[in-house]
Amino acid sequence: MQNTLSEQEILTDLLTSEKHTSSTINTFITESTCANLRQNLKDILTEEHSIHENLYNVMNQKGWYPTSDAQAQEVQKTKDKFNSLQL
Repeated sequence: MQNTLSEQEILTDLLTSEKHTSSTINTFITESTCANLRQNLKDILTEEHSIHENLYNVMNQKGWYPTSDAQAQEVQKTKDKFNSLQL
């Protein structure tokens, strides 16, 4: 018997991997002391975000990653919270 993954399982795995990869690259950027390396990693991170967005869009279109709009009140509450943190 051959075990195969569905398209949804494959895309879910890819999206999870992209999230992990982006997080790891972000950590490398913040911990790097080399400006050239940081810039290269930032470029890679931008590519990773693009891949992540594409995967999300496919999954969302197929109904495999449904989202809902945030309520205006919650958006404003979050904005206020982060604005208060700015130095």
